[in-house]
Amino acid sequence: MADLQATFDAAVANSKNLSERPDNATLLKLYGLYKQGTAGDNTEKKPGFGDMVGRAKWDAWKALKGTSNNDAMQQYIDLIKSLS
Repeated sequence: MADLQATFDAAVANSKNLSERPDNATLLKLYGLYKQGTAGDNTEKKPGFGDMVGRAKWDAWKALKGTSNNDAMQQYIDLIKSLS
């Protein structure tokens, strides 16, 4: 677990140094995986229609419901590696 956490933390740091900015769908996937890996299942209230960005982020996180923290961290790591 400690190794996975260290690798995840490194991937988070690397995400800020990608050679080019990922598309919005990929950014939402990264956001959802990050939140699922760090906070677990989404239990927050869904943002209203006026907050389109917040709603998209909420949906991306909610789609990962039931994914374990470790699985979400590993998927995040793998996605960052594929973008590097």
